[in-house]
Amino acid sequence: MNDDKDADDTFQAPGDIADPADRIDGLIPGDLRNRFEFYSYRNAATILAHSYPAHFSELTSALRDFSITTEMIRRPGGSKGPIATLFEEAFSDGWREVRISADLMVRLHPAKGRDDTVLAEYVREGYFDGHRIDLLNGKVAIDIEWNSKDQTYDRDLYAFGAFYEAGAIDVGVIFTRGVAMDNTFFHSLGPILNKDGTEGSTMTAAKFGASTTGMNKLLYRLEAGRNGGCPVLAIGITPACVIDWNAPS
Repeated sequence: MNDDKDADDTFQAPGDIADPADRIDGLIPGDLRNRFEFYSYRNAATILAHSYPAHFSELTSALRDFSITTEMIRRPGGSKGPIATLFEEAFSDGWREVRISADLMVRLHPAKGRDDTVLAEYVREGYFDGHRIDLLNGKVAIDIEWNSKDQTYDRDLYAFGAFYEAGAIDVGVIFTRGVAMDNTFFHSLGPILNKDGTEGSTMTAAKFGASTTGMNKLLYRLEAGRNGGCPVLAIGITPACVIDWNAPS
């Protein structure tokens, strides 16, 4: 075990509420399973593959075309840096960033009988407001998290839940760093790069600390049900996507 590995970086495997791995294996092409990690909740992979085959095909095509370099990882930039932008730009114009807003109409009626009398009526304005999704096409949503604070997952999952409860989406996808992109991997990349391309004084691993987004931080939130009832497919980038990386011997 790497002594530098943070305790919070320890991977906790999905529990019983996650979809069985063999079900996912039957839906995701093998070449993609060799390069990415897939975790499905509430039958998200099945819904995508069977109810939204065109969306699923575009997603798998974007994954198949996705490759990054060690230079991109070492370069400055946060969640909307070159890696997140690269994946986002792989989708057609039918996908766009969307914000939801909704008011809630509340009516109270007598509990007994078939009396339609309205005892009270009011509107809760801004019941949903401000929740954003990176990419939305029809009823399929995608959020991309490369290197943000891990609390960003709470925002993403709450947004998925709000959109789902409002009937605006049927399934959500989160594209993020996989478990395999751990401290050992980032340490192997050496120092960060400055904006001018020269090597900095800080190791690349320092950019990806215990409080940043990574699959291990997402899975325990999904296990806790923070996505509400919304089906979610979590996709993790692995070192197999890095075209110029050689594993340390």
